[in-house]
Amino acid sequence: MFRLSRDPRDLSFPPVERATPEGLVAIGGDLRPERLLEAYRHGIFPWFNEDRQILWWSPDPRAVLFPEKLHIPRSLKRSLRLGGFTVTFDTCFRTIIEQCAGPRPQYPEGGTWITPAMLEAYVRLHDLGYAHSVETWRDGELVAGLYGVALGDAFFGESMFTRVPDAAKVALVTLVRQLRAWGFTLFDCQQSSPHVMGLGAKEIPRPDFIARLSQAVRLPDRPGRWQFD
Repeated sequence: MFRLSRDPRDLSFPPVERATPEGLVAIGGDLRPERLLEAYRHGIFPWFNEDRQILWWSPDPRAVLFPEKLHIPRSLKRSLRLGGFTVTFDTCFRTIIEQCAGPRPQYPEGGTWITPAMLEAYVRLHDLGYAHSVETWRDGELVAGLYGVALGDAFFGESMFTRVPDAAKVALVTLVRQLRAWGFTLFDCQQSSPHVMGLGAKEIPRPDFIARLSQAVRLPDRPGRWQFD
């Protein structure tokens, strides 16, 4: 297994084609913003438990949602119209990632891959204008949210949480609609789930994903705090 260099000047990753069948590309390194951004540019992301070394992944196939292919089920359309939700960008990034790191009903035994070090790393990316949050509110209360990283015209979704039905989907759909308006071509979901597949995501081979990503990250970034048009 490839171990990343301890030299802080060396940000290189091995080609993703050398990943294990599970998608593990490398181990070690750190979570500095420049290394994280270099990883994302090459279709690699960190995912590890608190008691382990940093693990870097690039799964094959890759779950991707193309903004122009967004599918909104009828029941969700109703929630968008009548659910009483308000959606915002970048108003409480740290709170969103803290909620994503918190206990989940689907994981009653506890545990999270969003370690304290990971949380602080993405807060730094947010401060630099590369990581963004989407918040869903109802009656002034935060009820769902998600966060991710944007480079060029690609958005890399990381995690989401919800407290009421459909609230997280409302955040995701509203985000994808805005990304489409801005000309984004790629929403990376990393791995498939019924949630994203029901909204039109599809699995594509990793070489296809990397080829599309290489084109997307050549375009200008949109750093800074985001607002809806």
